[in-house]
Amino acid sequence: MFPKVCLAPIGSLRIFTQIRVMYTPVLPRKQVEKELSKLQKLNYNRFRWWRLYQPRNTPLHPKQPLRDRILNGDFDYSCYKMQVYWCEHELNDILHECNGDYQMYLEKSAVLLARKKRLNEDFEKDESERLKDLITGMTRHFKCSKEQVEEEMIECIGSLLDLYYIIEEKYNINHIPQSLKKRGRPKKNI
Repeated sequence: MFPKVCLAPIGSLRIFTQIRVMYTPVLPRKQVEKELSKLQKLNYNRFRWWRLYQPRNTPLHPKQPLRDRILNGDFDYSCYKMQVYWCEHELNDILHECNGDYQMYLEKSAVLLARKKRLNEDFEKDESERLKDLITGMTRHFKCSKEQVEEEMIECIGSLLDLYYIIEEKYNINHIPQSLKKRGRPKKNI
């Protein structure tokens, strides 16, 4: 990862200037901070020290109705990506602070680089689990195949709730929640 170099015209001469930005986050800092303010800040945990925030609402149990889980935000975009963007902004700040001294930059940014790496791993793992849970939830709820759900996901342009209603209309299913099976010994018939 080398700094970007651009040509800046000055009169008839052009000089090389270095833009000291190691990472280019997708979102600006203000928007990242706004999104992070919606999350719950975590206390320090020595086993998961790289995580700083978590969603405010707890996920519902998988046996809850799919629509309720969607409205609760169980399948929303993972919060770890915003934390990765925050790390990238902080790494850029450290680069500006070090003023081109890359040895000092590596010393100061070692913890942030490790945090960014682990947050990316958590993000990929969390997103794949959420997608898998959504697909299995839709196949169980609407009694359709995995391929049909994936095809509808690719074609859908709207939100997740829009996808839910599209599949519900397409397969003409008015889902009636089934009572949960009781465990243990059956009641006596008198």
